[in-house]
Amino acid sequence: MNWLAHVFLSEPDVEFRLGNLLADIIRGEELRRMSAGFQRGVQKHKQIDAFTDSHPLVKRSRARVSVEFRRFSGVLVDVFYDHLLATQWDRYSPIVLDAFTAKFYADIESSKIELPASARVTLDRIIRHDLLGSYRRIEGVERALRRISAYLSSRWNREFALEQGVADLIAHRAGFDADFAEFFPQLQAAAAGRT
Repeated sequence: MNWLAHVFLSEPDVEFRLGNLLADIIRGEELRRMSAGFQRGVQKHKQIDAFTDSHPLVKRSRARVSVEFRRFSGVLVDVFYDHLLATQWDRYSPIVLDAFTAKFYADIESSKIELPASARVTLDRIIRHDLLGSYRRIEGVERALRRISAYLSSRWNREFALEQGVADLIAHRAGFDADFAEFFPQLQAAAAGRT
């Protein structure tokens, strides 16, 4: 799962939510300096990722990704699933998506939590461009995948174009929808400790 699902599956505490959101960005000594609530959020992030990565329905979704992008099928499916969550939000939450993201952003702005510079830059960009809400549009999915491609390109010194994988989401939409509809309630139960 990607950013939106991690925030949604969090306790309604801003530090916990930030830990769940930023777990891949804040590590090592910087993480050890974060609050207990933030660190619990990081642990929830890891639990969600482990459950997701090993689930047979997610593996079925990953198999829908074309051979060209198969190496990054997990990344693509994570972002696709955030899109599916955003477009079907009312199935999972009584609070409309815009209100959910606006409250989360407001909670961040009013909190006094100190973040490392790299995390603050990421968080400011999420808020400024409503990246959590943008998942409901295909353009938002493409933007997220371009951002991931730029990160991979900077690390591996070669070009990536993961945003082209959106063609797989469009071509196999019914299959991804079916996989997600069966998977997400199971993830919700696992994240809430009901499994």
